[in-house]
Amino acid sequence: MGRMLDTGYSMLEKGRVPGLLSRIGYRASSVGVPIVPYRVSSIKDRASAPTGFTLVELMVAIVILGVVVTTVLASFNMVFSSADTLEATAVAFDMGQTSVGRIVADLENLFVLERPLYKPPAIDGPPDLYRFQAELDNVGGIKIAKIRFTSRAHVPLNGPAREGIAEIVYYLQPMPGGGLRLKRADHLFPYPRFEERSADPVLCENVKTLAFDFVDASGNVTDSWDSESPRFDYATPEMVAVRLELSDGRESHVFQTAVKLPAVRRKAG
Repeated sequence: MGRMLDTGYSMLEKGRVPGLLSRIGYRASSVGVPIVPYRVSSIKDRASAPTGFTLVELMVAIVILGVVVTTVLASFNMVFSSADTLEATAVAFDMGQTSVGRIVADLENLFVLERPLYKPPAIDGPPDLYRFQAELDNVGGIKIAKIRFTSRAHVPLNGPAREGIAEIVYYLQPMPGGGLRLKRADHLFPYPRFEERSADPVLCENVKTLAFDFVDASGNVTDSWDSESPRFDYATPEMVAVRLELSDGRESHVFQTAVKLPAVRRKAG
């Protein structure tokens, strides 16, 4: 069969096409080998076929990738923002609860002198060491409160632990970056003249409002008190209501409670 194909190619070159093709086709098919025409242009077609991505396909892929990345980043930002908000809320709640709890503990251990041991102050005389005083100022719509009393709930911060009746002062102080912080001064006898000290511990920050309401034996309510004043007949309140509001500019948290004082000095008569 090989000789026949070689002969057929020679005859094809000499122009003897019809008879050769018929005989080659007959003989090739007789042995089961089909004649497959050869396409010279197939290599050229494959070389000219388009390869890779078009510009439109690349742009579509970039747009899809951008949408996916944006969605993922937005989800991460939402998760982190929620975590930060929850953490800030937990910190504010803990500070507010701790601060009000400390005030309550101090008031529940209040110490006062009762009549007849107590004597109203003489003119130009020294004030009562165990006086109960509270004042409230309104600065720019913010209530600035300060309360002073004596209590057995002394908290030693420095030096050896000693027991005794301490002078407790709660006051608000401006923060460097704005806002107010609540501080607590605590001194055993002899009581120094009060002044704001950097050593006084900070109970909480971002204070929006600190207010006290004082209830006397007749049920009258006032937002200030002075047991050294004849206005109150040199008495102490029967009950104290505390209201503390913290705000970071986004959320506000209000903490309030009331304390019935264990020791009181009532009005004369």
